[in-house]
Amino acid sequence: MSDVNSQRRNFLKTSLGVAAISIAPGMLLFQVAQGKSEGADAKVRWGMLIDTAQCKPGCNDCVTACNKENGLSGGTAVTDSQWIRKVDLKDISTGREISLPMMCQHCEYPPCVDVCPTAASFKRADGIVLVDKHRCIGCRYCMMACPYKARSFVHEPLHDQNPDVPRGKGTVESCTFCVHRLDQGKQPACAEACPNKAILFGNLNDPESEISKKIHSVASIQIRADLQLNTGVHYQGL
Repeated sequence: MSDVNSQRRNFLKTSLGVAAISIAPGMLLFQVAQGKSEGADAKVRWGMLIDTAQCKPGCNDCVTACNKENGLSGGTAVTDSQWIRKVDLKDISTGREISLPMMCQHCEYPPCVDVCPTAASFKRADGIVLVDKHRCIGCRYCMMACPYKARSFVHEPLHDQNPDVPRGKGTVESCTFCVHRLDQGKQPACAEACPNKAILFGNLNDPESEISKKIHSVASIQIRADLQLNTGVHYQGL
């Protein structure tokens, strides 16, 4: 790891340093053993390429699919969990409007993991960043550390949960790349539901995968690349 990354990690580990980074919303998970989970393979790094030209303003199919799959209410109040949200941008010089999904970016160097005092936030061998709800004490340091506002806090008791996606009051949560579906060989719900195929999901470490080939053939960016987090989510057309 480079010196700049080491310095950044040390900075984030101080409680006051965390406050310098923007506040966020959620995540958690199920089977954990020192950051490892059945189904994870270190040879794989899961990621997304989101084509903003194909992501249409007003379309919320990815959000709806995420809410349904993970048992979320779909509300947008502070007390509601949002694992994926649509962000609308407008270029004031050209008038061009862009709509893009924003979720946990599944960083290679996740600040949320750095600041978690109980090791509840962790990164699987395949790069997916998760939260162990049994370890999470609800301190919300990870929410403050996330630059993408990608984490939510569960304020109320939950009912009618998806048994594959356990959640709990008093814990933090966020996008899991639908890890329960991945471990069954399926795509994340958002990618599967997108009518315009704007979300391409796959193995970033496989040079023969569709996502790897496309990332090397089109212009794409990582949000806040200046933080050197090496996110697993890339955006095309920004």
